[in-house]
Amino acid sequence: MSLKGRTLFITGGSRGIGLAIALRAARDGANIAIAAKTAEPHPKLPGTIFTAAAEIERAGGKALPLLVDVRDEDAVKAAVATTAESFGGIDICVNNASAINLAPTEQMDMKRYDLIQSINTRGTFVTSRACIPYLRKSSNPHILTLSPPLQLRPEWLAAHLAYTLSKFGMSMCMLGLSEELRADGIACNTLWPRTTIATAAIEFALGGEAVMRRSRKPEIMADAAHVILTKPSRSFTGQFAIDDSILYDAGVRDFDGYHNAPGEPLQVDLFVDPSEMLPFKVAFAE
Repeated sequence: MSLKGRTLFITGGSRGIGLAIALRAARDGANIAIAAKTAEPHPKLPGTIFTAAAEIERAGGKALPLLVDVRDEDAVKAAVATTAESFGGIDICVNNASAINLAPTEQMDMKRYDLIQSINTRGTFVTSRACIPYLRKSSNPHILTLSPPLQLRPEWLAAHLAYTLSKFGMSMCMLGLSEELRADGIACNTLWPRTTIATAAIEFALGGEAVMRRSRKPEIMADAAHVILTKPSRSFTGQFAIDDSILYDAGVRDFDGYHNAPGEPLQVDLFVDPSEMLPFKVAFAE
C-alpha cells in the first residue's frame, strides 16, 4: 500500500491540503508535479511552487514545480505533458486547486462568479481531461477531487449559491467521469473534510484564530487521500468520501492527533451534516 514510484499531478499544491497530500506521497518515494500559480510569495498566504518542491524533496520524493493557472487550458495541457515526459507517465491526478468566496447572490459580482467557476468546476474538467490519455496507461490510475458529496439541500445552495454551484460542479465531474472511464479502470472519486481544516486560506476566508482552533490539521486529508489513492482503481470509484470515515474504515480509531487545538470542539465544514450518525465520536462547536 505505497505510492513509491507513482507519479502525481497535483493542482494548487503549493500550500495547505494539496501540499500535505504531496508530502504524504513523497514519504513513500513518489514523483510529484506541483502545478500552481504561485511562483512569488503571497503577502498573506505562505508557500510557492518552489518551496513546495523543496519540501517534497526533503520528504523523500521527486518534485517538479510547474507554474500553471488551471484556467489556462494550454498551460494545463503543457504541464501535464511535461510531467509525463519527466517521470515516464502519470498515475494520479489530484484536483486540489480551488477558489472560495461565500458571498450571497446579490453581493457576488460576475467577475468573482466567473473566477470561482473557472477555477473550480472548469479547472477540474480541464485538468482531468488533460490527464486521461496518460492515466489510461497506468496500472492503477486515479483522479481525486477535493469537493463535497452531492447532497442537493436547499439551505446549502441558499447560503452561498455561487460557491456551492462551483464545488458541486467539481463533484459532478467526478461522478460523470467515474462512469465514463469505468471501462478504462480509471478511478474517479471526491474527498471532503468533515471539519474545517487549519490552512492559511481558511483562516483568511472564514475568520481567523477561532476557526483555526476548531479545525483539524491538513494531515487528516493527506492520510485519507493516501488510503484512496492506494486502493485498486477498478474496485473503488464513483465515491464521495469524507476524510475521517475513510480513515475509520481503514482501521484508524484515534483522531486526536489531527486536532489543531486538542480539547476544543470542532467546526463542522460546509456541506456536512453534523447530525449524521457516526461510529466514532466527534464533538462539534455550537
